Amino acid sequence: MTAAFAPSPWPAPASQRGLGAWRFGREIDGDRSRTVQWEFRRNCSITPRQLLGFYVSLAGVALFIALGFWWAGATVVLAFAGFEVLMLGVALAVYARHAADCETITLAGGELAIEHRHGVAVDASRFRAEWVRVEPSVGDGSLVEVSGEGRRAQIGRYLRPEWRSQLAQEIRTALRR
Repeated sequence: MTAAFAPSPWPAPASQRGLGAWRFGREIDGDRSRTVQWEFRRNCSITPRQLLGFYVSLAGVALFIALGFWWAGATVVLAFAGFEVLMLGVALAVYARHAADCETITLAGGELAIEHRHGVAVDASRFRAEWVRVEPSVGDGSLVEVSGEGRRAQIGRYLRPEWRSQLAQEIRTALRR
């Protein structure tokens, strides 16, 4: 029996990659200090621009068919098709509004900044790095709670629950550096 060994397609664990490697974050070399940034986005299957193209094509087909019925004498079909296109547009606009939701966590110059974009609203919190506590909100798999100086912020909304404890550990490691 023969066996062949090939290198693993999976990335090496963090302990083998070196001290500067992060699983979720990335290091940005700034002017005076090193910055670590974590960015998490909502998983969207279609961008707002693609969504607009889809909507225009679907509305065109629906209105073209409705105009055929109107030409044949069924005028009420055009009104229902217009209502359908309008309601579809409203639903897709709500989807597109939240397609760019994200969380950005930045550790730079002794300050931990958390920014959560939800639709057009932006919630921003800033903490002094030496006073920050990072722990789960309720239990394992819950959102990660960052607290300090009497303020709290929850992070990890766009991260799988089983990875949130690893995110918390990574932020703690970055805070200690």
